[in-house]
Amino acid sequence: MRTILVLLVLLHTSFTPSTRTALPADDITGVWLDASGKGKVQVYKENGKYFGKIAWLREPLNEKGQPKKDEKNPTAKLQSQPLVGLVILREFVYKEGEWTDGRIYDPENGKEYKSYVRMKDPNTLLLRGYIGISLIGRTEVWTRTQL
Repeated sequence: MRTILVLLVLLHTSFTPSTRTALPADDITGVWLDASGKGKVQVYKENGKYFGKIAWLREPLNEKGQPKKDEKNPTAKLQSQPLVGLVILREFVYKEGEWTDGRIYDPENGKEYKSYVRMKDPNTLLLRGYIGISLIGRTEVWTRTQL
């Protein structure tokens, strides 16, 4: 019984809107260090939506000394495109203090996920990528940085 009560409380708090302060929509723009520290993503606005492209990699070259490519992309013709410059955040729309309705691409496995982004504070992004519903997914913390 106690376990059920705890689960109900957790479910309630996860679906209850938080009282976060809405930040200006363009606060997401800039350069962000990913959770692994291996890459930096430049977030920008285009036609009213927000996108992000890989702007820097700690190890930009493969073992042959050539730029790393998007080798795990399921589309064969895209596997030769360089990772630096690759758009991995697509079509986010700002709504009520968060960026929603977007997609995030993971070049490490070649998969794309539904996604939303929230700002914990002006220098911390919380990115949630998921399959189907947001409960089935993963959240990463990115930190504002410079190129």
